[in-house]
Amino acid sequence: MSQSAISKPRTVPQAAEDLSLSIPTIRAWIGARKIGVIRLGRAVRIPPSEIDRLLRDGFTPAERNR
Repeated sequence: MSQSAISKPRTVPQAAEDLSLSIPTIRAWIGARKIGVIRLGRAVRIPPSEIDRLLRDGFTPAERNR
């Protein structure tokens, strides 16, 4: 079982720390629907799978020697 499968949803500050981004950036991405969230009343949580997706989609492999 992957670590994300057992991890709890992250708060906005936790997600910002996980991604090394600012809290306003995470909030802007939520507003622009660039990142999926779970809304529990007024509380907003980011699923670990969304953090994994952002890291995976943003990964650019190094070029091999030419």
